Amino acid sequence: MSIMMDGVYDRLVTHLRNGTTDLADAVLNVPVSNFTCAEHLKKELAVFRNQPLVAAMSSELPEPGSFVTRDILGAPILIARQKDGTVAAFRNMCSHRGGKVEQAESGKKPFFVCAYHGWSFESDGALRGIPFEAQLGEIDKSCRNLKRLVAEERHGMIWVDFSGNAARSMADYLGKADARLGSYGADRTVIYMEKRLDAAMNWKLVMDGAIDILHPQFLHPRGVGKRIETGSALWEDFGRHGRSWSAYKRLSDKVKAGTEEPEDFRFMSGNFVVFPNVCMIPTPTHLEFWNVWPHLTDPARCHVHIRFLIDRDLLNDERAAQIDKSWSILEQAAFEEDFPMEETIQANANAHPVGDFLYGRMEAPCQHLHRQLAKEMETLAA
Repeated sequence: MSIMMDGVYDRLVTHLRNGTTDLADAVLNVPVSNFTCAEHLKKELAVFRNQPLVAAMSSELPEPGSFVTRDILGAPILIARQKDGTVAAFRNMCSHRGGKVEQAESGKKPFFVCAYHGWSFESDGALRGIPFEAQLGEIDKSCRNLKRLVAEERHGMIWVDFSGNAARSMADYLGKADARLGSYGADRTVIYMEKRLDAAMNWKLVMDGAIDILHPQFLHPRGVGKRIETGSALWEDFGRHGRSWSAYKRLSDKVKAGTEEPEDFRFMSGNFVVFPNVCMIPTPTHLEFWNVWPHLTDPARCHVHIRFLIDRDLLNDERAAQIDKSWSILEQAAFEEDFPMEETIQANANAHPVGDFLYGRMEAPCQHLHRQLAKEMETLAA
């Protein structure tokens, strides 16, 4: 991959040389109740339903007729690759009596049949056939197609938009992040491995932990904390979205010795945050991709979906072994250290949902999510 870096390497080296870091404009105080209040969760869900959301990866629908089903924010959806290679998304809901028209998680079919009464639908959602149609009575069949959702494929991801805003393109939505996100080459990848789990903490705590640049040396002293430089980092603000950069300690050592080389990106770690719930982290062997979904009713729960994406043309036994090792490191850090810590934060918030959590000026990446959420809520309330 050839990632657009925008001069971040030189900026990071300057920070390491001077003992400085990127700073937000001010301290941010986030009410503890934002992590425990059901009414606040409803407002967050309204924000989610007003954004394009990553529902699947392009590689999950490799050819015409391929499909996947998902439950997104409580809505069962069906995504199908069309004959012309485009994708379309529908409510996975039969227009007869509301059953799912497709039960399988994925596969390939020329059309879909509801298992309840046998109504069938083309891959483009058009009503195809009705058993015992003569006995049904008069209906307007043109009104009985599957309900189509706004969907677009871009940068190796399939985005579904529940807002119904068909005039908003993904390029417009991503804005300054668009070309940079495209440079990661996710459109050339396949899913090497993935894990889904339900977690006992608010979704924002998981997002905070994934983007937090301060905690590795303290929470992960025997793992990633030995490799990541905590004191100096960058934050690129792309509007709704953003990207953080940290240095590996090997780069810090080189800077101290005056032996750093120009544009030596092997010694940097980045995290691309796509609002509201995606993190994408490039590594030398793969892309680490996180979707974090809020629970529909319980602020103290969420769903986490982690994928490792690999360039389909570069997978071999050696690279597979390297990725397996990376997965072991992630499992140890996330499941044995990050998530248990976030569960304690949630337990404390549940027990004492007053006051606020403090996000300092050096915590600009974590501040961004909370500031953007507040901005989107204000827009919806206006």
